[in-house]
Amino acid sequence: MTSGTEEKAGRDEEAVSRFVERFAADMTEAGMQRMASRVFAALLADDDGSMTSAELGERLRISPAAVSGAVAYLTQVSMVGREREPGSRRDRYRLHNGIWYETFANRDHVLTRWERTLREGARSLGEDTPAGARIAETAEFFEFLRNEIAGVMERWRESRKAAD
Repeated sequence: MTSGTEEKAGRDEEAVSRFVERFAADMTEAGMQRMASRVFAALLADDDGSMTSAELGERLRISPAAVSGAVAYLTQVSMVGREREPGSRRDRYRLHNGIWYETFANRDHVLTRWERTLREGARSLGEDTPAGARIAETAEFFEFLRNEIAGVMERWRESRKAAD
């Protein structure tokens, strides 16, 4: 192995590794689990957006158990999918196409559920009480956010059609 930066397929692997760790740190700071952030960032930086557990472990220098836990989380939140390698018993973990679109679009049901629960809470507390008014305003915010996200997603789809 050479010292310093290795080049693979025209890439500075050290710079790629720094990107993966930096983006993973950003996602962790935003609330995602640390190991899941690292696995997701590694998949994002991979040309075909897929790797085996062994490849992820080697790339990130983490244990198979850490990969397994991260992948379990990422599949649960629909950020990656699992597929079987042809002719092998190994699983590959792959980013979904349109990952950001899907991630944000799938948040609509969460916002709807929160909004509904908050409206019920405001009614239970009484909307004329300070807590009830605060909860009602929070429900209104989630309704606003949900409507805005729907518009943003539609504009995104239109911009992708125009780009193709």
